[in-house]
Amino acid sequence: MPRIRHDPVASTEARLLPSGDAIDAHRHDDHQIAYAARGVLSITTDAGSWVAPGDRALWIPAGTVHAHQAHGELELHLVGLPAADNPLGLDRPTVLAVGPLLRELIVAYTCAPGQDSPERARLRAVLLDQLRASPQQPLHLPTPATPLLRALCALLEADPADGRTLAALGRAVGASDRTLSRLFRADLGMTFPQWRTQLRLHHALVLLAEGLPVTTVAHRCGWASASAFIDVFRRAFGHTPGGHAPR
Repeated sequence: MPRIRHDPVASTEARLLPSGDAIDAHRHDDHQIAYAARGVLSITTDAGSWVAPGDRALWIPAGTVHAHQAHGELELHLVGLPAADNPLGLDRPTVLAVGPLLRELIVAYTCAPGQDSPERARLRAVLLDQLRASPQQPLHLPTPATPLLRALCALLEADPADGRTLAALGRAVGASDRTLSRLFRADLGMTFPQWRTQLRLHHALVLLAEGLPVTTVAHRCGWASASAFIDVFRRAFGHTPGGHAPR
């Protein structure tokens, strides 16, 4: 198991990470907001993974052991908040929508982290107000606890385009589709089709950040056509995948 780094304070900063770069598992005593102004950011914990493109941010509660991963060249903005200051009352990582105003507030606040002035305090207050109004997004890909589901999910994580039915996948891992369906609901809180769609959307965001064309992403992630992919993507994110090309 990798060594967990303990950073007592969740720092406020902006940094650039090359595509594929990572920040190893660590935790903070304070809360953290992580936002990618360019590229796609993912975090991973024992409970699963969360992914955030440029119109999403990640809320990481104090004490959560997590690792960061950059997909595409990543412009990462981190906002640290005291553990006693939890504007959303969230105790687990969560993806939040980021509108134009919140985006500019995060960028402005993190680009001058050393300043301590009334103006900066007002900027932080508005940032927190906007954060409270940010809708939560269901972009969590949970990690299964049961060995059977771990084996099945590993097959699809290795190849998201794998189109086998649950019954066929069950034969590969030695379980019936009825047993696996029950485990998906009990262990992950979602159905097998819901989990597979989440996996494919996560993978699609990564490939889009790397600059692959929409049609190529659609086929690599298991959709029969680009139009089918675009429809699912729009329903999940509120816009088409074309907006996630590297900037």
